[in-house]
Amino acid sequence: MTTLQSTFINAATDAERHWLESKLAAPTPAKLAAFVAAPRFIIRRNVPEKPDGTPPNGMPPNWTMDQLARGLLLTSLPAEPEDAYVKAIQTLFDTAELQELVALYAALPLLTYPERWLFQATEAVRSNMSPVFDAIAFGNTYPADYFPEAAWNQLVLKCIFNDKPITKITGLAQRANQTLANDLSNFAHERWAAGRTVPAEVWQLIPHFMNETLLADVKKLLQSPDERDQLAARQVIAETDYEPARQLLVTGY
Repeated sequence: MTTLQSTFINAATDAERHWLESKLAAPTPAKLAAFVAAPRFIIRRNVPEKPDGTPPNGMPPNWTMDQLARGLLLTSLPAEPEDAYVKAIQTLFDTAELQELVALYAALPLLTYPERWLFQATEAVRSNMSPVFDAIAFGNTYPADYFPEAAWNQLVLKCIFNDKPITKITGLAQRANQTLANDLSNFAHERWAAGRTVPAEVWQLIPHFMNETLLADVKKLLQSPDERDQLAARQVIAETDYEPARQLLVTGY
């Protein structure tokens, strides 16, 4: 039994357990129908967290019980033959309503043949539906594992443009890159020119990609009246190997 299965069993009612067990043992068409029907049989409520307040192992944060049931139904689909498996999942994507899409995108790390879902995943980044975007962006390992750099950068930048917390993006530090650092600088210059602020947490993505332009940005942050900007600048200086930035410690900024 997987961690996800035991999590569901421990939190479900008897009726919910019996319903899901019967559908997990059913043929593929019945599993697909159950994916759609799950909220009629599984009460939408948060999955219980572990004692330390984190989600159960292998599960994204903020999943509800009906989402967990849908994830288990997806993992129960026969993976062979590949074309039949892909067709079944694609049918769900093609016909999904909002909450079904959210469940599908949140469950992407659980699906077989992960590369086959790259188009759908990058489409979610372009979505104007906030719950769909959040399902791919936050607490989801799929983008960090499979997105090419351009798609990854688009996801991060869209979060920043829309004032969403990039700290919820899985793999944020590991996927930092020079192009993204440069784009963040351009974004900051546009915001500053318009008299607007820049979220202090974005600067955590630049320490290993410093150049003269980014150094000037750090100096500006050090002179900011906002203590969060000053702290972000000091963290960049502490983490970078870029000598002109390290010299700011010697010169006292």
